[in-house]
Amino acid sequence: MATASHSIPSDRMAVLFAVMLVAAAGNTAMQSILPAIGAKLHIPDVWVSLAFSWSALLWVLTAPHWARQSDKRGRKALMALGVIGFLSSMALCGFVLWAGLEGWLAASMTFILFALFRSLYGGLGSAAPPAVQAYVAARTDPEQRTQALSLVSSSFGLGTVIGPAIAPFFILPIVGLAGPLLVFALIGIGVLIALRWRLPNDVPRFAARGAVASYPTTAGSPQTAAEETEEQAPDRPDIAPDVLRWADKRVRVWMLAGFLGGQAQAMMLGVIGFLILDRLHLRLRPDEGAAMTGIVLMAGAFATLLSQWGLIPLLKMSPRTAVLCGATLGGLGAVLTGLSHDFHGIIIGFALASLGFGLFRPGFTAGASLSVPRRDQGSVAGMTASINGSAYIVSPAVGVLLYNWHPMVAYGLMAGFCGWLVLWGWSALRPSDLT
Repeated sequence: MATASHSIPSDRMAVLFAVMLVAAAGNTAMQSILPAIGAKLHIPDVWVSLAFSWSALLWVLTAPHWARQSDKRGRKALMALGVIGFLSSMALCGFVLWAGLEGWLAASMTFILFALFRSLYGGLGSAAPPAVQAYVAARTDPEQRTQALSLVSSSFGLGTVIGPAIAPFFILPIVGLAGPLLVFALIGIGVLIALRWRLPNDVPRFAARGAVASYPTTAGSPQTAAEETEEQAPDRPDIAPDVLRWADKRVRVWMLAGFLGGQAQAMMLGVIGFLILDRLHLRLRPDEGAAMTGIVLMAGAFATLLSQWGLIPLLKMSPRTAVLCGATLGGLGAVLTGLSHDFHGIIIGFALASLGFGLFRPGFTAGASLSVPRRDQGSVAGMTASINGSAYIVSPAVGVLLYNWHPMVAYGLMAGFCGWLVLWGWSALRPSDLT
């Protein structure tokens, strides 16, 4: 970290790293415990899933706004807003769930208040990642910029691993399953203090805007920041460039590929916690169920990072190959997970699916980016972020509904999305589409 940038001191880089890491880790920690909380409160599974869908919807809707506002209101101010939204949501949700688990609130009122306070994370938490990226891009020299951006962006992916890994250790005697949320709120307070104390809000050295970050999940990929500088302007500034549209044939096939794979991935994440409770017979032991879910999610997150940080660079996969291979592994992993009735089988199946989705998502993103010239990179980045985030609005709840009807219907649909992507993408995703 000390050598990441000569323009930003290492202590400030540490603060920026912490902002990104905590925002992702807190959300994925909640993913590992919420199914167990729902079981303990006797809240229908689909309503538990909808709480995450609501937060994801707000993230998708507000993230582009906060990315633009960071240029007007200041990057440090937007980072602070995101951290405040995160810690406030974690604290309020934690206290509400604690009250519900202790019987002080009815289960229905607990869920309503929980969904309301989740709005703070979805609506305000999305302000921090693009502000961090823009802060780094605006204060690093070109020769250090890529390394510095990769460092802070990787913390988002790292946070998805850390969250489920440490959440079970925060299930405390007094507050029980609400403990992880309250602990992450305290961590957020520490990050906010460090942000206010160690990070000066100085004048940027370069013009830059952070990329819109996708909603953080345990299957999320390390975020790639994009800078906007004068070098990215069109070659003919006197001629307005054409607006890149969703129907543009260059990006249309890649967006459809992202949609198909994204639905399967979102359903997989939405259902896995409830599958663990049922297959391992832990509905009456939710604390143990939360710990088991955390282990499975952590295995999936490690598999995702292995594919993105290891396999893709090592094998030098093309976008088309990554998408097709990833969809194949994702479908096989979904089938294996749905058929598994023991803990080891669930881990292997979910990790295999996560390995596949870890190949698919960067392949889809790179394919869309390479299909258009440099002047359209901002537009295509917004499109891919929208596709990535929109999958988590409806699909997890749909997956849970189908799972409650019959588990193999849900997992069959996941595998069906992946199989369709492979069969259709074999001819539709052509290497000649990349420019």
